[in-house]
Amino acid sequence: MRIALVHDWLITWRGGEKVLEALLELMPRAELFTLFHDPAAMPASIERHDVHTAFVDKLPFARRRHRELLPLLPLAVKTLDLRGFELVVSSSHCVAKAARSQGAKHVAYVHAPLRYFWDRFDDYFGAGRAPLPVRVAALAMRPFMQSWDVKSSRGIDRFIANSAHVARQIAQRYGERAEVVHPPVELERFTREPLPRGQGEAFLCFGALAPYKRIDVAIEAFRRNGLPLWVAGAGQLDRALRRNLPPNVKWLGAIDDAQLPHVLKSARALVFPGEEDFGLTPIEAQACGRPVIAFGKGGALETVVHEKTGVFFYPQTPDALARAVFHFVEQLEGRLSPGAMRENALRFSKAHFFAGMRAQLDVVAPGWSQPSPRGS
Repeated sequence: MRIALVHDWLITWRGGEKVLEALLELMPRAELFTLFHDPAAMPASIERHDVHTAFVDKLPFARRRHRELLPLLPLAVKTLDLRGFELVVSSSHCVAKAARSQGAKHVAYVHAPLRYFWDRFDDYFGAGRAPLPVRVAALAMRPFMQSWDVKSSRGIDRFIANSAHVARQIAQRYGERAEVVHPPVELERFTREPLPRGQGEAFLCFGALAPYKRIDVAIEAFRRNGLPLWVAGAGQLDRALRRNLPPNVKWLGAIDDAQLPHVLKSARALVFPGEEDFGLTPIEAQACGRPVIAFGKGGALETVVHEKTGVFFYPQTPDALARAVFHFVEQLEGRLSPGAMRENALRFSKAHFFAGMRAQLDVVAPGWSQPSPRGS
């Protein structure tokens, strides 16, 4: 069976790309299609595959300013040449689920409905988030993009959501039922060493420095409580967030995958102030035996157990987070079990992901597990 695997873009290495990596391991002979591709940003596990791109990849500055090209992407995804494939598997948070091959079955693994034009619109295009001309253009395009997103959901044979949170969004936006298969976490990297002892050095806030991650909420909360906080990550808000840091907040900057287990195990707790569709980092922290202080909405509600492996705060404000940190320090820190945290994290292993995906693919396309190279 000829299989096409379609991913929105390959220009950053984040959670969605790690799901793609696992899908390629599950379907090693699938051909890979995407809109933009930056080989320098991808690991060998991706680059050993031939990557087919759309015309937008050849536009000047496309990889650095891809969000400005969002209005072109519904057209771009339709130009991907998927003729002759019998199964299309899309990995989508933007437009990949719109890829089609006549006569092929289509399984859409959805990280989020078109997040830039639904509930995350203000995070990307709100006042202060984008230049005024970009914001005005996005506002004008929003009704069309929402309508297109709904229409592009039709004709998909099976939806798979990365969380129950996203499954509810799929039902609300598209009127479709989605099965839940949680993304895989590379737990062996975080469980290789014994569980750490002691409370750790400082609280840690780690992630892509994007608006919806709300790293600013964490910085302001710790400005008020004076406790030590490390901030690690890279992204579009790097310069803005580094301005005027309080003395108790240490900027670590970008850390690579090899460093991450050590940094997590050295932390007192992970602070997770954003609303995520799923979120890998809280699971990685728990696999290291470290608790999570998370905003009580979105995927974190499925991965963190309140007052057993962490604590939630709500609403998404510095004051609410500061209160949750105080509650953690005064009431919970000494009695949360690192072993319980690791046990909870093991629910999100790669083996669980593979089993879930196999079960869903078997229903839609029996025989998918022995794909043939293209042209054979």
